[in-house]
Amino acid sequence: MANDFNQQVIDEFRANGGKVGGYFEGSDLVLLTTKGAKSGKQVTSPVMYMKDGDRYVIIASNAGADHHPAWYHNLVANPDLTAEIGTETFAAKAEQVPDEERDALYARMVAIAPGFAEYETKTTRRIPVLAFHRTA
Repeated sequence: MANDFNQQVIDEFRANGGKVGGYFEGSDLVLLTTKGAKSGKQVTSPVMYMKDGDRYVIIASNAGADHHPAWYHNLVANPDLTAEIGTETFAAKAEQVPDEERDALYARMVAIAPGFAEYETKTTRRIPVLAFHRTA
């Protein structure tokens, strides 16, 4: 179950063809539907992304919290997901980005969305970077 903030973003995204205002206005946003690592239930989360060739890169920043977001644990447990970008919905598979790529991709995201630089300063954990690609 999405929290109230996330649910408002999800509802606005779906009502407006993938466009939202407020905090995420102008951002590339994907709705990730994952299988709960503990519950086994389908969970949808709005997440910023960037394209990298034929894959989509997402950052498990959790706004700089000291723990990974639930969707990260869900994807580690079950990497199959459904992605909604704009008005398109497709099946995809996620994977953790190797360490040798992680820093460069994180820096690219910071260039797009500077708030990600602040998230790194708010936590001692190494924020994971994942990528997903279409499977259907």
